[in-house]
Amino acid sequence: MKKILFGAAAAAVVAAGTFGAVSANASAPAAAPAAVVRADAGNDNLQQSTHLTIEAATKAAQATLDAAEKENQRVSVAVVDRNGNTLVTLRGDGAGPQSYESAEKKAFTAVSWNAPTSELAKRLTNAPTLKDIPGTLFLAGGAPVTAKGAPIAGIGVAGAPSGDLDEKFAQAGVAALGK
Repeated sequence: MKKILFGAAAAAVVAAGTFGAVSANASAPAAAPAAVVRADAGNDNLQQSTHLTIEAATKAAQATLDAAEKENQRVSVAVVDRNGNTLVTLRGDGAGPQSYESAEKKAFTAVSWNAPTSELAKRLTNAPTLKDIPGTLFLAGGAPVTAKGAPIAGIGVAGAPSGDLDEKFAQAGVAALGK
């Protein structure tokens, strides 16, 4: 009988020790977090840029589409931000399926180089590999939107019978932002 009691007592001591060790580990304080690195906004580590609001981008896109519809043209319109991210796209009634992607690429190209895409297309004679840059389209129809001389957005239009018309409509969208 002493052996059974001794075995039960030993088992109880081991169990209590294990429980205590687990409890002690569970309540131990966590390691201190690593030092947080912060940028000093006072020493030119940060840059501020201007972006169109979604309301302004929508206004520009609608003005662009309205200008095309007045001339019975079926186009798609894209407005992208300074980083080339699409803010708004409108596909007019009857616009061709290729026009959507073309409009986005023209808008991206215009904002990337801060120039109308008709002007950029002329540069291909001296630098034909420009057209190989992903996401770009060097055809007339894209117009940059600027603030204080810096590009903040691009408007691209595709689907009219000529790039000159596409670009004319894109310029109507840019003009609408000045009103």
